[in-house]
Amino acid sequence: MAHSRNHDSCPVTATLVIQSQRFPLPFAWLQACLDSVAGWARLNGYEYRFLGDEIFDQVVPALLEKAGGRSVIATDLARLALLQRGLDQGFDRVVWCDADFLIFRPEAFVLPPAEFALGREVWVQLDQGGRPRAYPKVHNALLMFQRANRFLEFYADTAQRLVRLYQGGMPPQFIGPKLLTALHNIARFPVMETAGMLSPCVMRDILNGGGDALTLFLQESPAVLAGANLSSSLSAREGFGDAEMESLIRKLLVDGL
Repeated sequence: MAHSRNHDSCPVTATLVIQSQRFPLPFAWLQACLDSVAGWARLNGYEYRFLGDEIFDQVVPALLEKAGGRSVIATDLARLALLQRGLDQGFDRVVWCDADFLIFRPEAFVLPPAEFALGREVWVQLDQGGRPRAYPKVHNALLMFQRANRFLEFYADTAQRLVRLYQGGMPPQFIGPKLLTALHNIARFPVMETAGMLSPCVMRDILNGGGDALTLFLQESPAVLAGANLSSSLSAREGFGDAEMESLIRKLLVDGL
């Protein structure tokens, strides 16, 4: 188990960072994202674990079937079980990063002292008139829980309950950003503002050197980002190929946002 110590007088805090993705990778550019998180973990002396489809062993068969097998919903359930298992194994803090999460300013990607934290989503999309609109939310592409937190058990139980009760096909974000944002709007959870998410139109503006969507995104973001989810499923649907995504990643690693 790896440990990190900020000052000699401070207690040692053991942190576990978890990621998962099936192999072979569905997109070649995901490797750069995975490497960025693993490198950040090494930089801070955190233990890093990468898992493949075995993460679904964490989900009971009945829930796995209801969630649609190895789907986004099933992955959302599995990550919560893995994070809880990390705490049960003795880690003081556990962190989840999606496989398409890129940490491009590792020195500024500092975990908050809160009992738990979610990622910040400022989703920018174009309206029918082609004008960008921003929608502030929270996301689960970055999740952090301290041992003392009282939220993880509640979140996992609520997510499982919703999956059991739901009839019909569940939207992919059902127990992720949709549920968390609804709860956050009421309870105002701790948010790691430097852990963001980029929508396709914002990514396009970054590649083009600027634009209205990027300008709005930067105006509405509460903090300068140090890492961001790159929306792999949506970027593929929007026509971003490996070469474009690799160019985007290079820009972010060199220039940030």
